[in-house]
Amino acid sequence: MKMLSKYEGMRPYRDSEIPVAMKRIAESEAFPFLASFTFPDRSLDEVKALLGRIRTCRDFQVEVMWYVNDQIKKRSISDFKVSGVNWLEKGRPYLFVSNHRDIMLDASLLQNVLYDNDMPTCQITFGSNLMSSQLVVDVGRANKMFRVERPGKLSMKAFYEKSLLLSNYIRDTLTVNGESVWIAQRNGRTKDGDDRTDQGLVRMLAMSAEGPGSLVDLNIVPIAISYEWEPCDFMKAWEVYLRMTHGDYVKKPGEDMESVLSGIRSFKGEVNLCICKPIMEEEVAKAWQSPKGMRARAVADIMDMRIHGAYVLTPNNFIAHDLLHGVRRWAGLEYDEGEEADFMAHLKHLADFKPENPELLKNIYLGIYAKPVDNHIPAIAQK
Repeated sequence: MKMLSKYEGMRPYRDSEIPVAMKRIAESEAFPFLASFTFPDRSLDEVKALLGRIRTCRDFQVEVMWYVNDQIKKRSISDFKVSGVNWLEKGRPYLFVSNHRDIMLDASLLQNVLYDNDMPTCQITFGSNLMSSQLVVDVGRANKMFRVERPGKLSMKAFYEKSLLLSNYIRDTLTVNGESVWIAQRNGRTKDGDDRTDQGLVRMLAMSAEGPGSLVDLNIVPIAISYEWEPCDFMKAWEVYLRMTHGDYVKKPGEDMESVLSGIRSFKGEVNLCICKPIMEEEVAKAWQSPKGMRARAVADIMDMRIHGAYVLTPNNFIAHDLLHGVRRWAGLEYDEGEEADFMAHLKHLADFKPENPELLKNIYLGIYAKPVDNHIPAIAQK
């Protein structure tokens, strides 16, 4: 991988840096847990020896991360369905723009899909807020993740400079190095169920070139991932509730990593990953005919239409939609009594948070599952 020195602070590890990183992982306090989770049938010495033989990022992804994802699927996913791989041409790099429901799994599951279909894995954006320890940095950068700064603590000038650097990095990764890239459609996970592409993301992507070709050259492919049981659904609802009732929400130290682990452990039921039709040159050209201040929104709307239309609804979505609106429109059509009973039993755990306004928390929670119904139906109607 050829990368300029200006990218030193954000790039994944080079292959030459992998052996030392593997040694640190093997010597970390968390190694016994990680090893037993990923390779339940191997001894710690066997796993340590395996890490000692790894020499490249590809080795790490194929020999370790593939098995991490496989264990997650075996332990917490009842059915993993993939569609749309036929849209991808082997040998062509893509910018995958995905809705964002889980900190780790949205991108990590895609890596297995690409590998299983004999395609190169992609680089993945890695929020600076997650770089909480050397172990996380080692696992992330060895897994072809690159650092993305969050805007919170940066001045406007510094954030602009970081955004331009990121835009250039993504473009060089795609057009110079020929590697695909995964990025979320917005900062942070969707916590209200409304998957919307941030037009700021589109503006950032276009910063490193001029005109509509600045986006066409990136080969943008939207991705829709949906979970029958939303990872961290209670935590998401509680965060939104506190923001609404207290005006702000300050994350506790280590909370992001807690979300990562919760997303890995929690039962997710059926998971669908859909690779959507690439954004076509004529679509970008048409969006560029909008007034200058609306171009980014027009492109974002194209991505949203793809993602909303490809999002796979489950009975939970329809149950939540009926409960939120006080109707039984979908009963007997999209869900049965048993599925409704399961959802209601799950819903009761909201009481564990002891909210001052239980009805508000309940409605926020239901919205996580209900909003995709509102988004999916009109998207399908426009196909």
